[in-house]
Amino acid sequence: MVNWYPIKFSPILKEKIWGGTKLNTVLGKASKLDNIGESWEISSVKNNESIVVNGEFNGKTLKELIKKYKDELVGNVVYKTFKNNFPLLIKFIDAKTDLSVQLHPNDILAKKRHNSYGKTEMWYIMQAEKSSRLILGFHNGITPSDYQKHLKDKTLPSILNEVTVSEGDTFFIPTGTIHAIGKGVMLAEIQQTSDITYRVYDWDRKQADGKSRTLHKREALEAINFGFKGEKMVYDKEENISNPLVSCNYFTTNYLHITSNQEINNKDKDSFVIYMCIEGAATLNGYEFEETIQFGETILIPASLKQFDIITDNVKFLEVFI
Repeated sequence: MVNWYPIKFSPILKEKIWGGTKLNTVLGKASKLDNIGESWEISSVKNNESIVVNGEFNGKTLKELIKKYKDELVGNVVYKTFKNNFPLLIKFIDAKTDLSVQLHPNDILAKKRHNSYGKTEMWYIMQAEKSSRLILGFHNGITPSDYQKHLKDKTLPSILNEVTVSEGDTFFIPTGTIHAIGKGVMLAEIQQTSDITYRVYDWDRKQADGKSRTLHKREALEAINFGFKGEKMVYDKEENISNPLVSCNYFTTNYLHITSNQEINNKDKDSFVIYMCIEGAATLNGYEFEETIQFGETILIPASLKQFDIITDNVKFLEVFI
């Protein structure tokens, strides 16, 4: 008999050519790295498996737990569908400079080319400097031939759709959508478990070794959805209830602002639940556990842990499940 409890993992920090210092200075991800672009909060990607840092499972990998506890950890339908692979990759991202212009293939193409899932994702903007923007799709009416001409002429930015953003803005980005995170944006990203990215334009910049990063122009052409610009989500912010943010075949995400102690009951969910803390702090109390979560932390609630209390006077979560 397992005494289930909220599980924390050690963040996997990724240096990126476009990364900054906010994941360290703002979100508290202790590191001596200079350009931290991503913090992989929960991952079962090969060679990037999250390791537990609290409680009975301390030192175990996420994959080890799934192999041993199966549906008890992730839920019955989730386990039947994904077996020993965790279906989501959870990140915080800090863009000191613009990310490359890129897209991700859908499940069918990713399976055929990479034996992988596709990469449908969503972004929640945690911070945005003045005039920060995202790139989402093309201007209306751009055709594949227009795209290829601008790519060849190195004028691609002139046909990209830019969206100015501020804190709390949320975007759903299906596979095939051309996109990039602009400089000055820090966000939370929820996505399918996949590390397949087709980079089509990288602002002509060089890496430390003087070389350009690899582009994937040929692979991308078949994968692009020229008519889609992602979707900015409209959502409520009622306190002490789960407000729907994004719901798709791959994940459901709610916005949850808790301002007084709450009893949580997840008996209606056949899934793990993830809390990404985007403001404040809280204590999660159960029969045999007490676990804190603070701004910038992420915690996994096993599918078998249905009831517990959240003790707080102010915390904001992204609540994620299948």
